[in-house]
Amino acid sequence: MGDILQTAKEIQKKAWSVIEETGVVKHWTSIGATINLVGSLKTGLMINNRDIDFHIYTNPFKLSDSFLAVSRFAENKRIKTISYTNLLEDEDKCIEWHAFYDDQDGNSWQIDMIHILNGSFYVDYFENVAERISKVLTNETREAILRIKNAIPIDKKVMSILIYQSVIEGGVRSLEAFWRWMEQNPNEGIVTWVP
Repeated sequence: MGDILQTAKEIQKKAWSVIEETGVVKHWTSIGATINLVGSLKTGLMINNRDIDFHIYTNPFKLSDSFLAVSRFAENKRIKTISYTNLLEDEDKCIEWHAFYDDQDGNSWQIDMIHILNGSFYVDYFENVAERISKVLTNETREAILRIKNAIPIDKKVMSILIYQSVIEGGVRSLEAFWRWMEQNPNEGIVTWVP
């Protein structure tokens, strides 16, 4: 068990240094935004997928502010690409920014910055999900989640929340059992499961 936990600890330490090196928090707070860490780094369940997730709020919401924060963030020479998706008219009611940062060791990190409209159903939603997951984790479920996540090939996209649900709610403890669970529990779109 110690090896998988140590591996997770090391990648999470590096993730925190990426946050610091990019100045992502500073750039968003410079426009008056509240920026919240969500996802696997927040829950301590990051292992092999270098993906850092933030949910961001401004009041009032101004699209120009979103572009201003990202333009400052983009000045970092290690930021290689940034994509933008406008979902303000969709269910999500947000702007999605996906940036790719190359660290000093040649690893690529994805930094997701989701700027959410104040009227969105998802305001503070995933912050609550991360908090609930953190509260219900045991040593056994943490290890099972990390082992399953680590065994999934990087090029195979699986939403982490489905792994968490399968382990915490479904009692899954292996990659093979997780694939069976996925077949029995198909899911598309935004997953709204909360433990």
